[in-house]
Amino acid sequence: MKPADREQNGFLKSLSERDFEVLKPYLKTVDLPRDMKLVELGHPIANVYFPHTAVIALVVEFQTGERVEVALIGPDSLLGVFGVLSEPVALITAIVVLPGTASVIEIERLRAAAKHSKSLRQIMARHSRALYVQAQQTAACNALHCVNARLARWLLRMRDLIGSDRLDLTQEYMAAMIGSRRNAVSLVAHTLQQSKVIRYSRGHIEIADPEALKKSACECYGELRAQFQRLKLSDRP
Repeated sequence: MKPADREQNGFLKSLSERDFEVLKPYLKTVDLPRDMKLVELGHPIANVYFPHTAVIALVVEFQTGERVEVALIGPDSLLGVFGVLSEPVALITAIVVLPGTASVIEIERLRAAAKHSKSLRQIMARHSRALYVQAQQTAACNALHCVNARLARWLLRMRDLIGSDRLDLTQEYMAAMIGSRRNAVSLVAHTLQQSKVIRYSRGHIEIADPEALKKSACECYGELRAQFQRLKLSDRP
C-alpha cells in the first residue's frame, strides 16, 4: 500500500496540519474494486475510508437480494464517521459503486485521535450531519419523485463527486441504486439520449448536456448542494 494522498480527499484536506500529522503515519492508499463490500449492517467496523477516485454507496439490502442506495460518499467525505463518533458497529451496508482509490485507516486509530482533538471531532460532526441530510433527502426523493427526476438527480450527484461527465455504469446498477426497475431506467435513458442530454452505450454514460439534465432533475439535487454549502462541504476536494 502507498502513503495517503491528502489532496485527493476533501475531509483530509480540511484537517489542520496538527490533526493530519497525527493521522498521517497510519493512513495508506488502497484500490477499491467495484462491488467490494466495505462494511456490513450489524458487523464491527474495522477501517475508515477516505475516497480519492472511488465512490461508495450506503445501501439498504432486502431479503430478495435487491439494494437501494440512501447516500453516496466520494472524494468529498469519509466512510465510517458514525463508527468513530459512537459505537464501531455498522448501521448500514456500504459497497463500492465506482472503482478507484482511497486512503484507509484503522478505526481505532481515528477514534483515539478524535478523543484528543476537539477540532477533529467538530469536522467529523459536520460530515456526519451532511450524511444524515443526504440520507433523509434521498429517502424522500425515492418515495415521492418520478424515475426520470431521480435518475437525473443521481447522475448529477455522481458527476459532482468524480468531476467527470463520463460514468462507467450499467442500467441495472443505476436502477438498483434509485430503487427502480431496469426497464423504467432504460426508457428514461433512451429518452435522454434521444434528446441529446446523455450519450449511452453498454456500461458507459456520458453527460452531454449537464444544464438540460439539471432541468430534468427534481429539487433534491439543488437542495442537497445547498445543504452541503451550509455545512461548508464541497463535492470535490
